[in-house]
Amino acid sequence: MEFVIIVSIVFCYILIRATFFVFGVGRPKNLPPGPTRLPIIGNLHLLGDQPHQSLAKLAETHGPIMSLQLGQITTLVISSANAAKEVLQKQDLAFSTRHVPDALHACSHASHSVAWLPVCTEWRTLRRILNSNVFSNNSLEANERLRSKKVEELIAYCRKASVSNDYVDIGRAAFRTSLNLLSNTIFSKDVIDPYEDSGKEFKEVITSIMVEAGKPNLVDFFPVLKKIDPQGNRRRMSHYFGKVLKIFKELIEERLKMGRLRHDDLLDVCLNIIQDNPNEINHTHIESLFLVSKLVDS
Repeated sequence: MEFVIIVSIVFCYILIRATFFVFGVGRPKNLPPGPTRLPIIGNLHLLGDQPHQSLAKLAETHGPIMSLQLGQITTLVISSANAAKEVLQKQDLAFSTRHVPDALHACSHASHSVAWLPVCTEWRTLRRILNSNVFSNNSLEANERLRSKKVEELIAYCRKASVSNDYVDIGRAAFRTSLNLLSNTIFSKDVIDPYEDSGKEFKEVITSIMVEAGKPNLVDFFPVLKKIDPQGNRRRMSHYFGKVLKIFKELIEERLKMGRLRHDDLLDVCLNIIQDNPNEINHTHIESLFLVSKLVDS
């Protein structure tokens, strides 16, 4: 009965919005040109199964800067090099905050992730950590021996499988190697056994997260459905995020119990920042930072 009431309220809301749309009530007047919009769905029907190609064709008619109405979301499409340069270089602060897919709000990830935070103190701190300790030339040179070691372990695993006439799942072996390389950079330890055919479950969880993040979700086009989560994307993402974040929590707690024993890894850097400047970031920020690192590495 409650579900029927909720659906009825949502339907009435959408119907009212569609009526306003048809008569132009509340429609912004200063938007760039764009294709004709249908009630309720707007321009969603024009995207097709190859959105990048559809947008390129629409740009030929409506110009390099055009507006689309994707459900309830007004979207600005930039499709020329000059316009992109203006947006990404000259007006980067104005356009840096972006729409966050609803599924990525699971476990409050978007509120603490360097990938989704707006420009703020937390974002600057997390970005500085990555630039200084992961992406800098000094960090890459410092980890050269570690990379060599992990490649040698991969070769040894393949050689062992060859001697025993076992098959090698190249995808899983490469994932295990890159995962342990990153986990050693962050935690100074392997998160999965480098010598056994392990890591299948972890790989499946990471793959599931990426699949859920990339799925079309009605809530992203009709935010009024957010509380219902009709496709269950956020619920599933909460489950997958929870599994990975649990591992990170355990590793952080293990490090905290070690006290002053230093490892000079990314986790040490983050914990020192939290100790010196607790108002900048907290443990939830670094858990989300590590989650982003794992997804990018995958």
